[in-house]
Amino acid sequence: MSLVDTHTHIFLEEFDSDRNDVITRALENGVEHCFLPNIDLSTIDALHNCCDSFPEVCKPLMGLHPCSISSSYKEELDQIEKQFDKHKYFGVGEAGLDLYWDKSHFKEQVDALRVQAGWAKAMDLPLILHSRDSFEELYDVIKEEQDGRLKGIFHCFTGNTEDAKRVRDLNFYMGIGGVLTFKNGGLDKKMKNMALDGFVLETDAPYLTPAPFRGKRNEPAYIKLVAEKMSSIFDCSFERIVEHTNINAKRIFKF
Repeated sequence: MSLVDTHTHIFLEEFDSDRNDVITRALENGVEHCFLPNIDLSTIDALHNCCDSFPEVCKPLMGLHPCSISSSYKEELDQIEKQFDKHKYFGVGEAGLDLYWDKSHFKEQVDALRVQAGWAKAMDLPLILHSRDSFEELYDVIKEEQDGRLKGIFHCFTGNTEDAKRVRDLNFYMGIGGVLTFKNGGLDKKMKNMALDGFVLETDAPYLTPAPFRGKRNEPAYIKLVAEKMSSIFDCSFERIVEHTNINAKRIFKF
């Protein structure tokens, strides 16, 4: 069965030496579609080059990552918005909030998030949300922005059952990746009481590599390990996990 990696950054320099091999391994492991969220102005060319080189596999998204927000964020957003007139994108992102690395530009992060939520609504595109140490703040902003037109993914979801319900009530899905396989991550225990129909699979490559490869570079081929772990948690077949998560991915990205 074909797999979908809904969040990967294989356009980054970590893959410059063997990107062809990475794509080959992905296909050999059944990964036929990879969605690539942009990070900031510095990554746009690499994103396009990757997607142009592998158009059947790699699908680009456009946005500004919260960790790249600075005092010049408005100018960056203006330049990023212009990209939508030049290229086809499958979503807006990676947007969101991050209070782990730097809290000094929190107001700017919120403003940039609202701007990008507006793009997503205006262009009928999914919004891909980054959240680190900021789930409540992110939830509040998206709840305020939700007017029936917003949809997308809470990327790298690690919340509890109540958090999952709130995400689904907002018409968003939850991206599940390598954290699910971490021995002391705790996400596997939280997920047991959640509904299977709320999830999509992701790697966030080159980050958050699943066990048993934790500590090494992540890549789309490893998404199979996440699906296998999820099948054990829900006590169902691997095929059922792939079917449900693929249906959700297709609903979100319309591919």
